[in-house]
Amino acid sequence: MRHHEHRRRWAVGLALAGCLAWITAAAAAKPPEKAVDWPGFNPAFAGATYVDDVSTCATCHEDAVKGFGSTHHARALAQGKAEANQCESCHGPRSKHVENPGDELAFDKLTTPQQSAVCLQCHQGGTRMGWKAGAHHRGDVSCTSCHDVMAKRSDRALLTKASATDTCYQCHADVRGDMSKPSHHPVREGAMDCASCHNVHGSKPGLLVKNTLNETCTTCHAEKRGPFLWEHAPVRESCANCHEAHGSANRNLLTIKDSFLCLTCHSYGGHINLPRYNRTNNPLGSGCVNCHVATHGSNHPSGAKQMR
Repeated sequence: MRHHEHRRRWAVGLALAGCLAWITAAAAAKPPEKAVDWPGFNPAFAGATYVDDVSTCATCHEDAVKGFGSTHHARALAQGKAEANQCESCHGPRSKHVENPGDELAFDKLTTPQQSAVCLQCHQGGTRMGWKAGAHHRGDVSCTSCHDVMAKRSDRALLTKASATDTCYQCHADVRGDMSKPSHHPVREGAMDCASCHNVHGSKPGLLVKNTLNETCTTCHAEKRGPFLWEHAPVRESCANCHEAHGSANRNLLTIKDSFLCLTCHSYGGHINLPRYNRTNNPLGSGCVNCHVATHGSNHPSGAKQMR
């Protein structure tokens, strides 16, 4: 028995050694990183050379250089490249800019796609894979619209504001208004932020973190996911048929008050809860859901009407 255990451990060790050897060989075979083709996205860089001296940049940009020193980029570049090349890692070879500071190589004179192309040298793939097909890119929003790489203004992600939500609110004032309504997701309370539901670098409809709205919602609201024996068709189609995700004046983020929302579809006559003539029982309690408690779907054998 002891002999078999020894052979098993030996076999496991041999397999691990083989895996490590393969990983080492793959890493060694990895081609060297390709130099950035700066003239490729801005022809004005043609013929420019690297100054490789941060003190030259500090001659005019002293405050910017000091502020940059406290950022994540500064620490990352210091580990991989000489300090003198930190500025030109993102701004490209600056010999022409040193000779003529007002030329078109000044960063604020680059077009929005050109500014983003600088960042995408390193920050591509993963959640940013769909950036070029996304709504922000098509809307002429650049990386620097939301990120400030020259100063630390947030605890993470080098945002232009202290939080992701405040950064988004710079443009999405309508969402800020919705979030101020009585019924809202706990964004104001700090339990979540815009990035909980949206991938701002993505290309999916609504810049959602999942493929559909329902998949995004059921990431947290798993009990509404189903599948159900008795489904409620509007629920399966889209959560937005009944709910306003950013905020509502109605409880439970409903688009219309309680049972009046149900009546936008279920408007047949004669029902006890239908507001007509002198009937005043519609606002009583929770309206329709006083009886139809399983509005999102039911797995009960007798739940065809979402009543259990």
